[in-house]
Amino acid sequence: MLIAEDDQKQAELARRYLEREGHEVVVVADGRAALEQIRQRPPALLVLDVMMPKVDGLDVCRILRRESDLPVLMLTARSTEDDLLLGLDLGADDYMTKPYSPRELVARARSLLRRGQRTPTDPVLRVGAVHVDPVRHEVRSDGRLVDCTPGEFQLLQAMAAQPARAFTRDQLLGYLHGFDRYITNRTVDVHVMNLRRKIEPNPRKPARLVTVYGVGYKLVEESPRVG
Repeated sequence: MLIAEDDQKQAELARRYLEREGHEVVVVADGRAALEQIRQRPPALLVLDVMMPKVDGLDVCRILRRESDLPVLMLTARSTEDDLLLGLDLGADDYMTKPYSPRELVARARSLLRRGQRTPTDPVLRVGAVHVDPVRHEVRSDGRLVDCTPGEFQLLQAMAAQPARAFTRDQLLGYLHGFDRYITNRTVDVHVMNLRRKIEPNPRKPARLVTVYGVGYKLVEESPRVG
């Protein structure tokens, strides 16, 4: 794993937490060194700060995406939506805004590494009768091909990757950056309502994409009907 961060204290803190998780970690302090390290010894994941000398993180990401599909977790002190969207548009897989929790950094890194380890022979995410294929960008419900918007697909893929996990609306909003131009908590509710029409046997009584009251939503395997 490679950390590209010019703040020595931040880099050391991130390195310690990631090494506790069992990762071998290399730290560099500027974008040019990051690109050289990646070309010489490609890491499993790049933790990339935006504000760095020589070559900044946005340019590193732009250059890297011409050469590699290496997972990138971007760190930024810029908190405006435009800045975050720019990073994602350039190819970052995830982002965190400073100051961040080192434990959350470890969890996000773990999630990105799991995505990279998914076997290409069977990339389909299956939750009961709902199948999500990230490679073909297809959704099937009860074997029937379902037409989804990009935002709907992102939400369904996120939930299918972690079946039965309760996602808050704010967490689901994070998956919509770069796919929906204007996003609010209501955007998530609209997508869920539309997805239920497409994947539920009875959208008025959801049994697959269900509400977790006081939290948000989760995707579950439909319980078999009795009688």
